[in-house]
Amino acid sequence: MVLLLNCPSTGRLVARGDAPQTAAHRYGTRNISARAYIEEKTPPAGPFAKSPCPIYKNQLDALKSMSVVVADTGELDLVKKYHPQDCTTNPSLVYKALSMAENRHYLEKALAQDKRSPEHMKAGVLRPYSGVADQLSVDLGCELLKVVPGRVSTEVDANLSYSMQATVDKALRLMELYVAHGIDPSRIYIKLASTWEGIEACRRLERQGINCNMTLLFSFAQAAACADAGATLISPFVGRILDWYKAKEGRDFAPHEDPGVQSVQRIYNYYKAHHYKTIVMAASFRNAGEIRELAGCDKITISPNLLDELEKSTEPLERKLSPERASTDVLKLSNMHEDLFNKLHGADQMAVEKLKQGIELFAADQKRLEDLLASIAMGKVRENH
Repeated sequence: MVLLLNCPSTGRLVARGDAPQTAAHRYGTRNISARAYIEEKTPPAGPFAKSPCPIYKNQLDALKSMSVVVADTGELDLVKKYHPQDCTTNPSLVYKALSMAENRHYLEKALAQDKRSPEHMKAGVLRPYSGVADQLSVDLGCELLKVVPGRVSTEVDANLSYSMQATVDKALRLMELYVAHGIDPSRIYIKLASTWEGIEACRRLERQGINCNMTLLFSFAQAAACADAGATLISPFVGRILDWYKAKEGRDFAPHEDPGVQSVQRIYNYYKAHHYKTIVMAASFRNAGEIRELAGCDKITISPNLLDELEKSTEPLERKLSPERASTDVLKLSNMHEDLFNKLHGADQMAVEKLKQGIELFAADQKRLEDLLASIAMGKVRENH
């Protein structure tokens, strides 16, 4: 795992390593293991604490010394270019990657493997290709795992975001598909929308050893509920929060006053001050300034264009977040229940609107992918006749 280093001027040198906890779980007839996330380690003492500040070629390398850098893309060539630790996808990124001409063979392979599986049959006449779309997401994840040394996030169908049981069932299905490919579950995050139903699904999945990445997270209430549910990782969105406030106030925001940046800072400090193990992975950026303001966040998932910008920048990069400096004036919100969640989350108009919009957008891209599969399948039928 990446070491986090700080300059002597701060008086600190912080390191983070894996502290895996292994539990055996059974999927069908297979025994698999799932590994919980790392714990923060005590800063090393002795001569290492006096090591000189490393010199980095660019801001991307410097950022990698402070945070785990994750590629926010499903395009293999771009992942190979930037050497991220992990990779995260969503329905929009999966659709973009798989609709490229050079990836057409993945679509055809998934259709050939379908064979009217039980998942396919349960989809019924309304969505006969939803199961094939699941297989495609897993196939893409397997290819990405050949490139990244860490983990890949695979998202549950956004159409299920308001059903706890359907979300759990789909998550188990995705993990079964990965296990069938010989993938260790400790390398997978199952990505869920941070609705109340999604958070409750997370609680149940984490108890089974399935590590969850909670996405479409916009409110502090969502973050508090996810930590209370034992989520392995959350992905609080930055750029989409900025979009909402820019439209509302009709002005731009400097990176340090960016509402999305401030939201992640508040969540990070709350988690560290109360010693939650849940990883904070900042996501959804509109500019590199937002990323610089969150340097030191546990993980940061970054699109290829912003990875490129950071790689080209040689300016010094200051660490902005660290567990040692974390503080919060918010009491620990334990035993969160649905009424309290709805009250707190519902009071944040931005979060309510962006969560609903995000689910709708991901569901629309899920449909586009299934429509693409249908068009290819129908073309094959016509060719055979």
